[in-house]
Amino acid sequence: MLTGIKMAFVGGDARIIEVIKHASELDAGIVLIGFDQLETPLPDTVKAELSPDVFSDVDAIVLPVSGMDDEGNVQAQYSSSPLVLDESHFEAMPRHTMIFTGIARKRLAETCQARDLRLFKLMELDEVAIHNSIPSAEGAIQFAMQNTDITLHGSHSVVLGFGRCGITLARMLTGIGANVTCCARSAADLARIEEMGLQAVPMQDLAAAVREAQIIFNTVPAMILSAQILAKVPKSCVIIDIASNPGGTDFRYAEKRGIKAILAPSLPGIVAPKTAGQILARTLCRLLRENA
Repeated sequence: MLTGIKMAFVGGDARIIEVIKHASELDAGIVLIGFDQLETPLPDTVKAELSPDVFSDVDAIVLPVSGMDDEGNVQAQYSSSPLVLDESHFEAMPRHTMIFTGIARKRLAETCQARDLRLFKLMELDEVAIHNSIPSAEGAIQFAMQNTDITLHGSHSVVLGFGRCGITLARMLTGIGANVTCCARSAADLARIEEMGLQAVPMQDLAAAVREAQIIFNTVPAMILSAQILAKVPKSCVIIDIASNPGGTDFRYAEKRGIKAILAPSLPGIVAPKTAGQILARTLCRLLRENA
């Protein structure tokens, strides 16, 4: 239970609504900032304007998955006006305040460190990232189905990267019946790919791996599908890039060659916001109980 703990939610999207509901069920006291346009009633919550005073007695602050940018802007899907956090807001927070975010850019991380505020970056935790790989993979497959004129069953699909998303995506594609090739850097990952019965290709041999690709799924957050590599890709191939913005594809050159390349980051919040929110809620509330 979270009885006696006061939480302030500052902005967010549909995923945060699930976190609010879960925290409310656990009996937390909840203040909502930037939710004036939310039509769905959330019982046992209080709406407030953004001001330093509202943070003076909170135990935890929950920011959107995107966190706060280096100008202090906070994404607020349900707010009629922009939300901007400044130094006065952080100065008002008690020293024991816990700040939860999906990711933390430089300013947020430095501000929390300077003021001894405890910062929790949820998207960096394996338990969140592994669960999130499920809606990410489902969303990538959905995008592929919508943007190709072939079935994934029997297709020559290439997965770039064998991290948390790459593993889940490769497994799902195999289940659909695709012929899956996975490109990875480490010998351990290549061994695991072979153990799964898939075609394993070292990343340095990427050019050879994509020559006959019909669909390429990129999970690597670095420029991996460069113009040099794309020159080897069939023009009929479709690229679904689910790496974090700006992705790992030279989209300019892909367009020049006539290759359909789609950047699709943050898929959990797009294709399955309820599930993605419940994943965040479970971990956030557990961390809050353990650290309060």
